[in-house]
Amino acid sequence: MTKNNPNRRSFLKSSALGMGACLFPGIIPSTVLGRDGAVAPSNKIGIGCVGMGMMGPGNMGQFLNMDDVQVVGVADIDKNALAGGLNQVKGRYGQACQSYHEYREMFARKDIDAVMLAVPDHWHAIAAIDAAKAGLDIYGEKPLSHTFEEGLAMCKAVERYGRIWQTGSWQRSESNFRIGAELVRNGRIGKLQNVEVGLPSGYGLFGGSSDTTVMEAPATLDYDRWLGPAPYMPYSPARVHRVWRWNYDYGGGQLMDWVGHHVDIAHWGMGMDESGPVEVYGTGDFSETTKVWNAASKYNVTAKYANGVVLHIADSTQTPMGTKWIGDQGWIYVDRGNVIRSSNSEILKETVGAGEIKLYDSKNHWRNFIDCIKTRQATITPCQTAHRSATVGHLGLISIKLGGRKIKFDPVAQKIIGDFTARRMLGTSMRSPWKI
Repeated sequence: MTKNNPNRRSFLKSSALGMGACLFPGIIPSTVLGRDGAVAPSNKIGIGCVGMGMMGPGNMGQFLNMDDVQVVGVADIDKNALAGGLNQVKGRYGQACQSYHEYREMFARKDIDAVMLAVPDHWHAIAAIDAAKAGLDIYGEKPLSHTFEEGLAMCKAVERYGRIWQTGSWQRSESNFRIGAELVRNGRIGKLQNVEVGLPSGYGLFGGSSDTTVMEAPATLDYDRWLGPAPYMPYSPARVHRVWRWNYDYGGGQLMDWVGHHVDIAHWGMGMDESGPVEVYGTGDFSETTKVWNAASKYNVTAKYANGVVLHIADSTQTPMGTKWIGDQGWIYVDRGNVIRSSNSEILKETVGAGEIKLYDSKNHWRNFIDCIKTRQATITPCQTAHRSATVGHLGLISIKLGGRKIKFDPVAQKIIGDFTARRMLGTSMRSPWKI
């Protein structure tokens, strides 16, 4: 069964009013009604937050600062991370919320409308589908999925259970990226021919550890559950927190870690949010791998589309970070830090007029999610959109693992054409008892 959010809110509102009348006959507190700038409890979005490692605290902080949102629970299988999350909530509300080791217990609460998921990639599909089945709207980190097939399953679950989904591809809510994509879509650089995307190289620590020593997992971490659907491997610090992304059992290296950012923006300007490439091939450099980290530290991927546009993705040792659209009449380049440049600076002064393509305008990525929960309208980065941009990375990674083999792809049927080995790599088996 799925939660019916509007009906539950109506019930809470009537219950709150009744409670106020019983406690104080003839008097209903203004905070219950939402007067004097206060948000009535019945109008607040209850959200549970899963994952208090790298991205979770920042995402949760955004929701904590919204008056119409209440963080009602925090879940993590690492006791230290969980304590940090609870302290963050206490610092905002003056008291901590409920804590959970098992996120499914939190999903069963009656006062929860949505969840924020910031878990390792290999947990994305299981947690997201569990949330959808529980009738919860979902803010999920990028990349959308660990494998292509998991991404398809996530999108099907979101659609089947009627959930609102927002991907953490927050660059879409930054004006320079939207303006650049919008100008490209409206032909300001002529006919689009090529797109160049630069992503990071190497292995970042992000405060994690590069220690590959095999040892007993700390008592504060439920390591077996952290592994979840991934193959069993002995614990070492370089396998888990923050640096898991450099092992293909849990992440996808820098390519997949960033595909939901600059490749997502590239697709936006290309008009490919509902389509994808017809051919992908790539190569990778594995010379820096360790006993634990097996992802390519450098990579080069080319994706060709049916309209003739060629998307080239490479690490930052080969291509500058950011997205550059190249047309037959010029180019536009965007990057973080509000960077937007063009071969003709006058192009950037132009406005998009009536009758032209206007892209989704979100001023705040997390606010957009909450607003869409209320309106039931699509977010700026819904599940299918995130799946399409992640697909380029998934196919590129398959090609890299196959030594640069060209992958033919049908973007309508979303299937690899004529390559049994490559098709098998669209998904992966899960360690029992985990499944989607």
